[in-house]
Amino acid sequence: MKPTASSKPDIADTLGLLRPQRRSRRLKQYLVLSLAIIVAIIVVVAVRTRNDSDVRQYKTEEVRRGDLTVVVTATGTLQPKNKVDVGCELSGTVKSVEVDYNSRVKTGQVLARLDTSKLEATITQSRAALESAKAKVLEARATVAETKAKLAQLQKVRELSNGKVPSQSDMDAAVAAFDRAKADTANCEAATLQAQATLQANEIDLFKSSIRSPINGIVLTRSVDPGQTVAAAMTTPVLFTIAEDLAQMDLHVNVDEADVGKIREGQKSTFSVAGYPNRTFAAQITQARFGSSITSGVVTYETVLKVNNSDLALRPGMTATADIVVEMVKNVLLVPGAALRFAPPVQEETAKKSSGGLIAALLPHPPQPTPGQGDGATTNKAQQKVWVMKAGKLSPIPITVGSSSGGMTEVVAGDIQDGMAIVVDIVGGTK
Repeated sequence: MKPTASSKPDIADTLGLLRPQRRSRRLKQYLVLSLAIIVAIIVVVAVRTRNDSDVRQYKTEEVRRGDLTVVVTATGTLQPKNKVDVGCELSGTVKSVEVDYNSRVKTGQVLARLDTSKLEATITQSRAALESAKAKVLEARATVAETKAKLAQLQKVRELSNGKVPSQSDMDAAVAAFDRAKADTANCEAATLQAQATLQANEIDLFKSSIRSPINGIVLTRSVDPGQTVAAAMTTPVLFTIAEDLAQMDLHVNVDEADVGKIREGQKSTFSVAGYPNRTFAAQITQARFGSSITSGVVTYETVLKVNNSDLALRPGMTATADIVVEMVKNVLLVPGAALRFAPPVQEETAKKSSGGLIAALLPHPPQPTPGQGDGATTNKAQQKVWVMKAGKLSPIPITVGSSSGGMTEVVAGDIQDGMAIVVDIVGGTK
């Protein structure tokens, strides 16, 4: 009976012929694993050696003593101190326009005239009605005189006849006629007053057909031309807009709610406009209004500043950016704002000491704290820290800060002196 092929490995295994081959494969696996560990160690050592060779360099600035000006920036538009819209109470056709844009006008000066043909005819009719009413008054007064005389005659006859004549009915009729005459006279006099009032109203309309300026100023807009029809119905049409005095203007700015607590009346300001990029203008707060407005979720408060525009360089509607001086402090210690924002980097040497050696570097470990955590952070905005270099190492100095202009901040208390170099940034090495 012939042996099968499957019996050969069992015989070789029994005789120990395959053991050298298995030892050779295991040896190769151990060599590959050992080589990978050695390469990893070399890489870690190289990286750490390179990191250790990196030298951090810090940028410093000196603490200085000086003056600090705190400003609040706001934007707004220039407006005249007094602006009047001139309209028309009458309907009609514009006959002529007497002024144009930028025309200087005085109080009572005619700006435009309406066609008065219909008004003049109405006035003539009203005058005729008044004369008719006056004539009726004269007629009524004559009737009063006539009835009065007749009543007096009857009373005299009655006295002479000892009350026999005239009869009582005749006397009553005469008294009634006299009373009716007096009432008719009063009615005619009232009609006369009514006719006179109608005539006065028509004459006022005739006067208003000439549209006049209510103030001294300059014409900003003109919305009418000769031949145009003006319809004064529910609303009065605006024909002209007049600014009283452009030599004195107001700047209306919107102050953010975060800054409105610093705004006070009388504070000085400077502003600029796009029309004069190389020029600044002076202004002063005259009113800080309590009413708020919300635009895109931002709450602002309107503040009014007075502006001297004697050279008429500024024009209504210009957009201005104002810098309002809200505080000025003199001869105080100042530190750069960058020094307060600086936080020391993570100390890698401490991480190395706590890592447990080279092998532990290959294993995962807890994350290190980020800059700003620990000594460099504080929850009190007035209590801050600045950093200085002592013996080649960073050292913190607690300080108390006051007013800030963004670039520089006042130091109220702290162990720092004028001329001391404080760290503001890292300029070399590993950050």
